[in-house]
Amino acid sequence: MVQPFIVGIGGTTRSGSSSERLTIAVLKETERLGARTLMFGGAKLAALPHFAPESPERTAEQLELITAVRAADGLVIGTPGYHAGISGLVKNAIDLLEDTRQDKRVYFDHMPVGVVVSAAGWQAIGHTLGAMRAVIAAMRGWATPIGVTANTVAQTVFNREGEIADADIARAVAGQALQIMRHATSNTHHAEQANRNHLENSHAV
Repeated sequence: MVQPFIVGIGGTTRSGSSSERLTIAVLKETERLGARTLMFGGAKLAALPHFAPESPERTAEQLELITAVRAADGLVIGTPGYHAGISGLVKNAIDLLEDTRQDKRVYFDHMPVGVVVSAAGWQAIGHTLGAMRAVIAAMRGWATPIGVTANTVAQTVFNREGEIADADIARAVAGQALQIMRHATSNTHHAEQANRNHLENSHAV
């Protein structure tokens, strides 16, 4: 059975931001469940030029992200809630994926997408979570029912060892990873079955 490939996108220009660390936590949980993963954190996102749809040229960093998403069976997208919205850094990476609009699988079609939001307040979290899910719907993805949210003012998100300290956040991380994997595994199973049927029909001719 093929391992699902899960790609993480998220973080800020600050190294070790909570949104990046929580996105990585979801990826690690999918690894525990059998996935292969690749993370595009804040440093990689900061290296991406501003998306310019009128310009077809792409840097090596842009092509790396586009290629990974094209190969992905599922995504985890983490963003801080800046002024109750998706950060420009993360949105720029998502905008770049407009390059997949003419692919056989357009955008995030049929892919599970987990959302991670970290912010200094519940109102910012709620608005940003809703905005991120609206983007995923527009890009034909399936946003997991479980979203991972962290209020950095009201909750102790990480302990001194760097582990998730809040039990509710830890449960959300585990639950989101499970939902991603169930959906991604189902997709890869159907793809494998379709390939087998195609080969069998080809040999039968």
